[in-house]
Parts: sequence; structure tokens; C-alpha cells
Amino acid sequence: MALRHVDPHATRSPIYRAFVRILSTRFMTWLSRTVVWSSVMWKIDPYLMRLTRGRLGTGLIVPTALLQTVGARTGRVRRNAVIYFHDGQRVTIIASQAGRSDNPSWFHNVRASPDVLLGGQPFHAEVITDEVARARLWELADRVFPAFAAYRESAARAGRTIPILQLVPR
Repeated sequence: MALRHVDPHATRSPIYRAFVRILSTRFMTWLSRTVVWSSVMWKIDPYLMRLTRGRLGTGLIVPTALLQTVGARTGRVRRNAVIYFHDGQRVTIIASQAGRSDNPSWFHNVRASPDVLLGGQPFHAEVITDEVARARLWELADRVFPAFAAYRESAARAGRTIPILQLVPR
């Protein structure tokens, strides 16, 4: 199944806007950082997405795809669901981990081995460090998933800058 094109400039449906508004509430942001959420929901996504061939994840209508990396220490294949959007030919993903104080494990894996699969398609990952580019991408990311703004604030309070990655097709 091809990776669905996600245009961050597209007008979102009222249902989508209402859904992400709920996901962006203080309660849902808090819930997504709990141990229960990360132990259950984040673990279900890779299985659910593989079972449904990427058509369904716990994010429901939020654009999500399965990111496949190679474990930095183990060398084993790892799969995580990530929110994504397109920026021209590149695909942008955010290592938010719901604004927690540490980066997600998949980010460390990508840094160690930047050749990844997203939605079954091969990409080379690049970490975006240029502040002008980061500001532009944050603006786009917030259009796709407004909760990213709260995640940035939470991560900043913990002393972390959330990494932004762009995936270049191979």
C-alpha cells in the first residue's frame, strides 16, 4: 500500500479538526505521557497497523504510518507508528514522544542507521537543525497535529528540543 500524501496546507474536515482538538486538550496531552498509555497504546499501533496494512492505527484519522528502523544496540527491526506529513518530495516526522523529557527510542535508532522504511517505502532520514527550516516545519506540523505545540512547551520545560526529521526518498 502506497504512503498516502499528506498536504499540511490542505483544509481539514470539521471531524478531523474536532478530533485533533480533543487530542490536543491538556487532559489528553497528560494521558499520552502516562506509563499506561506508552505501555499499551504506543505498543498496539505497530501490530494494528501491520494487521490492517497501514489503514488503521490508534490515531484513527490522524495521518500515521509505520516507521521501521534498525535497533541501534540490538540490530533488530523495530516498528513504531509516527505522525507524518509531506513537504514537497520529503516526508516530515516529529520525535515528540508527547513532550516527554527524553527522545523516543526510534530517534536514536534513526541516528545510528538513517536508512528507514515509512509505510513500507524506503527513505533516508535527515535531522533538521537549521532554525529557520525548523520554524517553517513546526508551522506545518501544527496544522496537521495541533498537540505538537503543547508537546514543544512540555519538552522545553524539561530542557529538551524536539527533533524534526525529514525523510528523503531513496
